[in-house]
Order: sequence, then structure tokens, then C-alpha cells
Amino acid sequence: MSPARPSRSDRAAARFYAVQALFQMEASGQTVEAVRREFEDWRIGAVVDGEEMVEADLDLFGRLVEDAVNWQARIDKLTDHALDKAWPLGRIDPTLRALFRAAGAELMHRDTPPRVVINEFVEIAKAFFPEGREAQLVNAVLDHMAHDSRPEAF
Repeated sequence: MSPARPSRSDRAAARFYAVQALFQMEASGQTVEAVRREFEDWRIGAVVDGEEMVEADLDLFGRLVEDAVNWQARIDKLTDHALDKAWPLGRIDPTLRALFRAAGAELMHRDTPPRVVINEFVEIAKAFFPEGREAQLVNAVLDHMAHDSRPEAF
């Protein structure tokens, strides 16, 4: 009997936490090991100030963070190619950079359909930027990245 597949909400939470972890790594200079340990031990599913943080698919979380770091140059190149030349990756909001890196890592794995990856990360963009147009930017950039990295999926 194979283990049950993590729920959709656990996978969505893993993606959200991965964006937060990648942002934290860039902002603080922490290593991938330190950030993973912090999230897995103290954030994911923890009780903070009486509020329980949501559970997450730890395998997906770890894979996204590790792969985003390991493949960062390739992911950043795909992202830069998809962005307007006047707004290179280094010029955009660091939360969006973290989001593009996590999404890029998942797109490169090829086990999640590109449309699912795009939709999930657009929802994350809406959570971080509820009033802005960033979700439209995320949709366009990730669509471009998916076509560049996985043309066979379309």
C-alpha cells in the first residue's frame, strides 16, 4: 500500500512557505539548511501566539527550496527572459523574485502540470499583493517561463 498523497491544501501551503523561506534567505543571508530547519521545526504546523500555523507537504517544501537554490541561475535566466527588459529580475520586488524562483523550481520538475503551477503561484501572489497587479504579472511571466522550459507540455 502506497502512502497517501498530500492534500491540495498541504501542497499549496508548501508553496507558500517556500516563497517565504526563499525571501527570508535573500533578506537575511541565511543558508538553505538553516532556513529549512527553522521552517520545519518552528513554523510549519507550529502554534504561534495561540494560533496554529497550517500544515504543509514537507517533501514539496524542501524540494522547492533546495531546487530553487540549486537551479537559481537557470531559473533567474528564464525569469529575466520573461520580464520586460526595462524591469530585470534584480529590479523587481524581492517577494516576487522568491515567488518566481519557487515556481521555476516546480516547473523544472515536470511532475506538476504547468497550468497547476501557474494557478497556484498566481494565488500566492494575490495573498502577498491583494491590491496590486502583481498577480497579472506573475501569470504572464510564469506562462512565458513554462513555455520556455516545457514546450512539450503545451
